Formats: sequence, C-alpha cells, structure tokens
Amino acid sequence: MSDESLFREVDEEVRQEQLKQLWDRYGTYIVALCAVVIVGVAGFKAWQYWELRQAESASVVYADALKLIKDGKRAEADPAFAKIDFAGYARLAKLRDAANLAAQGKVDDAVKLYDASAGDGSAPPALRDLARIRAGYLLADKSSPADLTTRLASFDNDQSDWRGPAREIIALAAYRTGDYALADRYANAIVADPNLPVSLRERAKRMVALLTPLLPSKPAK
Repeated sequence: MSDESLFREVDEEVRQEQLKQLWDRYGTYIVALCAVVIVGVAGFKAWQYWELRQAESASVVYADALKLIKDGKRAEADPAFAKIDFAGYARLAKLRDAANLAAQGKVDDAVKLYDASAGDGSAPPALRDLARIRAGYLLADKSSPADLTTRLASFDNDQSDWRGPAREIIALAAYRTGDYALADRYANAIVADPNLPVSLRERAKRMVALLTPLLPSKPAK
C-alpha cells in the first residue's frame, strides 16, 4: 500500500468517525427538523387545497346569486349572497348586495353597505375605492356638492385613476342644486382629459351643452 493510499484510507475513517459523532450528538434534532419541514410543506399544500375548494365553492354560489338577479329574483339573491364566506367573493357579494338595495330604492341602506366596504382595511384598495365611487353616484341625487367634494377629495386630482367618475359625481350634484358654474367647471375638466374613457367624456360634453345657456353671459370686450 502506498503512502497516498494509506493517508486516503485514514482520512476516510476519520471523516466517518466525525460523522458518527455528529449523528450521535445531533441525529435526533436532524430527524425532528426534517419532520417539521415535511409537516410544514404538507400543511401548506393542504391549506392551498382548502383555499382553492373554498374559492370554487364561493364562485358557484356567487354565480348562482347573479343568475337570480338576472332572472328578476332579487329577493332570493340577497340570502344567497349572505351565504358566501370566502373573503374575496364575500366582499364582491357585499358590493352586489348594495347595488341590489339601490335598485330597490333603498339608497340609504345601499350607501351604508358601500361605506362599510370602503372602510374595510383588509380589502384591496381598488375595491374600497370602487365602493366609495358607487356610494358617491347614489349620493349625487341627495347630497350637496360641498359634501361630495369632501367625500371624494382624494380622487379629485389628475393623478387619480378615479378622477373622472369623482368629477362627474360632483358635476351632477352641482347641476341638481343649481350651481351651474361649478357643474360646468367639473364637466369641462372631464372633457379636456384625453385619458378618460370616451363614454365618460361624451356624457360630460352633453352636460356642458345643457349648462351653456344657463351660465351668465360673458360681457363683450
């Protein structure tokens, strides 16, 4: 046997002895750690499966409730929406329930439900903003422009994705209360914004046409 082979054999035996010592000392902990990892992965997969099943179940209930509304069975749709307990669909169901109340003329109840959704800190920001806008449209027919300007202040800027609907709501309230100058200002702001939807700008153009004869004539220069 060469010196090199001898050293290699001795080195291998030393390594095996070191591994044996390590295993004797920490083997129980290693097994426990592996068990924790396996259980954790299995638990995570089980949770994912449960979430998927919950989402699928909620989507079926939600679709059935929407069909009831489409068939004109609104009274039956409300209890169906109430059965949804999966977070995402439950929030959508609450918005749909509010719309259902508004369609029945229960504006105050609908606004309360929209406001509750808007105040849900765990809900996605887009959904909360949508709830505020929908409440705003309902209030355009009963609240003052000043109140709505305060309520929708965070949307009334050129950086907000909701600036168009917010300005339309304020313009509608101003027109209703006879503040034609304010209504004209907000309607023209919508018309001048090329990044807003065409349908929204077209409605604003029609409002401007209605307002023009109602505004004080400008003095001739």
